[in-house]
Amino acid sequence: MQPPLTVFFMLLFVLLCFLGSLANGFIVLMMSREWLRQGRLSPSNTILLCLGVSRFSQQCFGPVYIFNYFLHPVEFTKSLTRQIVCLHWDFMNSATFWFSTWLSVLFCIKIANFSHPTFLWLKWRLPSLVPWLLLGSVLISFVITLFFFWGNHNLYQDFLIRQVSGNMSHREWNRRLETDYFMPLKLVTMSLPCSLFLVSILLLMNSLRRHIRRMQHSAHKVRDPSAQAHTRALKMLISFLILYAMSFVSLVIDATVFIPSDSLWYWPWQITLYLCMSIHPFILILSNLKLRGVFRKLLLLARGFRVT
Repeated sequence: MQPPLTVFFMLLFVLLCFLGSLANGFIVLMMSREWLRQGRLSPSNTILLCLGVSRFSQQCFGPVYIFNYFLHPVEFTKSLTRQIVCLHWDFMNSATFWFSTWLSVLFCIKIANFSHPTFLWLKWRLPSLVPWLLLGSVLISFVITLFFFWGNHNLYQDFLIRQVSGNMSHREWNRRLETDYFMPLKLVTMSLPCSLFLVSILLLMNSLRRHIRRMQHSAHKVRDPSAQAHTRALKMLISFLILYAMSFVSLVIDATVFIPSDSLWYWPWQITLYLCMSIHPFILILSNLKLRGVFRKLLLLARGFRVT
């Protein structure tokens, strides 16, 4: 029998995943509908579709791992199901980071104003390169997943053969596995997309600063359409920044302060990890005019059904 507080956090976690799945499913449905109707998608909507699919898949498979590990920590660690779920999670996690990065880069290229030849070339070529960038992200994620699977399999076999009869406990083995192999691998594989994201948000901030300075010198109002576009893009990228920061902090905490399934902090920590993943799709919906319009209509329709 679980304590009432644990049951409350479990239900809150399920609700959070359910809302996130609804939001990501809505993005996937709307983008797929537009694709079928028009026969093509804009570069930003193409990335939104891929990002929605990857996150929807994460929020379907993630709770499977979390609940199985919570209910049967030792048995689940030894099972083939864990290997399959982890394989899927690692692939989708890497792909999500890359898709988020390309979306932020595309916003930066589209809105920022620079006269450098390289930037102008990217502004002209990047939208047409989006399908290839997404395909490359999938291939990179596949290779990264193989590294995770190879390390997980070999280190686990080494643990079974040499450590099962020793003094190393299951918790100590998990901590050493995360600290010595998976954390460095995660940091290395995340460094490139995170660097591209940080460069894009810094460029956008610099472009906004220069644009405001030009408007002040020319005696125009600061809140012109270009400045507003910069501000909207920055708000979206800040939400991405929160996602990246949350992911990085989770890596450090998981590697240095391992939270076992029987801890009172296990479910609050899972809620913290999934909070940004569940909230961010709503930010994407509200920042997209078409998605926001349909979403409002659905809310009004649901309110009408509830009233009647």
